[in-house]
Amino acid sequence: MSQRAQRMIEAARKFPVPEGTYAVGLGLIISGLGAYGFQILAFRGLSKTDYAALNGLWILLFIVAPGFFLPLEQEVGRAVAHRRANGEGGGPVIRKAAWATAALTVGLIVFTILWALVFPLVDRLFHGQTVLLLCFLIGLATYAVQFLVKGAFSGNGRFRPYGVILGAEGIIRMIPMIALIALGIDNLLWYGLALAIPPVIAVLVSLRGQRGIMTPGPEAEWSELSTNLTYLLLGSLTAQALSYSAALGGIVLAQGRAEQKMVADFIVGFFIARIPILLFQAVQAALLPKLAGLAGAGRIDDFRTGLRKLVLIVVGVGVLGVVFGVTIGPTVGTILFGNQFNLEWVDLGLLCAGSGFFILALTLAQALIALQGHARAFVAWLTGLVVAILVTAFSTHELFRRIEYGFLAGCGMAALMMGVLLSSRMSTATPESLELLVEQIETEPLEI
Repeated sequence: MSQRAQRMIEAARKFPVPEGTYAVGLGLIISGLGAYGFQILAFRGLSKTDYAALNGLWILLFIVAPGFFLPLEQEVGRAVAHRRANGEGGGPVIRKAAWATAALTVGLIVFTILWALVFPLVDRLFHGQTVLLLCFLIGLATYAVQFLVKGAFSGNGRFRPYGVILGAEGIIRMIPMIALIALGIDNLLWYGLALAIPPVIAVLVSLRGQRGIMTPGPEAEWSELSTNLTYLLLGSLTAQALSYSAALGGIVLAQGRAEQKMVADFIVGFFIARIPILLFQAVQAALLPKLAGLAGAGRIDDFRTGLRKLVLIVVGVGVLGVVFGVTIGPTVGTILFGNQFNLEWVDLGLLCAGSGFFILALTLAQALIALQGHARAFVAWLTGLVVAILVTAFSTHELFRRIEYGFLAGCGMAALMMGVLLSSRMSTATPESLELLVEQIETEPLEI
């Protein structure tokens, strides 16, 4: 055996990978590939105007569902894990959270229906396709179930089924899409249902063979789920809105069918620019266990050095993304999405730069939240979102440049704010708080 192999084995023993870490990472990768497969097939199977309308559903669903339900998932995971550490069953907490999730889902459905009746939601976001509103309401219900179950899995340390949910959703979503393309069906209702229904089917797949999740325990109080929930919810909503602000701006601001067709190409470019996120998720799964070992050993200086290395890797991924966008990005877009795709390298470069800054902001936000900086993280996200809106609104450039500059400025400002606020929090960090930081990042993976 070579000396290099021996060093790798010893490093693995020193900083063992927590069970399920790679299962979750693999689930994220499969989920991401499934998302791109969905986008590719939809672009090839629909007209550009219908594709843009379908992405109105995609974007609204992936802003609202994680924005409202991800904080509940995080709080359920935290509360159940706390009970488990104290030898108490988490079943009552999960049941309490189920009632809260059901009430929130009904409230969101009612609010959406009223909003659609009063404001031109269907016309502006879905380009007049009413069936997509129905799919959005179904998606709210299915994602509510999924986020609740993921919180229960996380709190119980069941990271393998957690990863199964992520991967299964991506695979299950591709099955009807392949059938739709093979049969030449272009009815938007079926495409919308292919997006909205798989989350709950993935939950059923992940629950197979799982027992002891609803362990009996002391009656739960609402206070067990309320720790920083408001700031978590506000931060999650603003982060998701900033993440999709470029594509959302294109859909909402497009005037007439000509611009709506152009926006279809812009949305494709937007998703191509998010490819570095998949690379970052793989890096996250490989690097964070080592940081956990440093924190647990109380080696704070080494931990800070490791965190700086993680930030450098994130920056490196962002730079590679920009280089990718301005060089082979247009060619990759044509290969994946066909000859209908048409977007300049400048657009892809700007979108990749904005995505790079967003990944950096998200990395720093996780650390800030774990150090009890929930309010500060929300302020940073809100500042970035406001900057994105203002730059887009007051820019005098053509539509795509307005949106791209707004996205880049907003994500850059969010990253800058996160860095400044995290630096001040890290100056007073303790080994216990650092261990909590890494544990939270390991057990609550990025889903973007």
